[in-house]
Amino acid sequence: MIEISLDAFEELVGEELDHLPADVIARLENVAFLVADAPDSVDSADSIDADAALDVFGEYVGVAATERGQYGFGELPDQIIVYRRAHAAACSTMDELRSEIRTTLAHEIGHFHGIDDVRLHELGWG
Repeated sequence: MIEISLDAFEELVGEELDHLPADVIARLENVAFLVADAPDSVDSADSIDADAALDVFGEYVGVAATERGQYGFGELPDQIIVYRRAHAAACSTMDELRSEIRTTLAHEIGHFHGIDDVRLHELGWG
């Protein structure tokens, strides 16, 4: 386990986003990247459910690009949320943490593009 504040974690996520290839970022449309301690369900769940929820490293909230048409005026952005507690619990060094953040970002961006979990795992982004 690594100790890292939410602010420091948010900064790391931003740094890892900056290191993604430009063509990956250019293909994202109307997506907000957020960080949170854990999924909302952890705060209201009992301790057994909370422990299971710590396996959730990130989440894509939206409609995959393969399943939607054009965005209209005033639509809220899709969200990619990266969770601090799961990452901190799984990593013991900053290098591991950075690597896990990159994997999570790639995984959730894959969901934006309509790639399912099975294929993401096959590609090594699971």
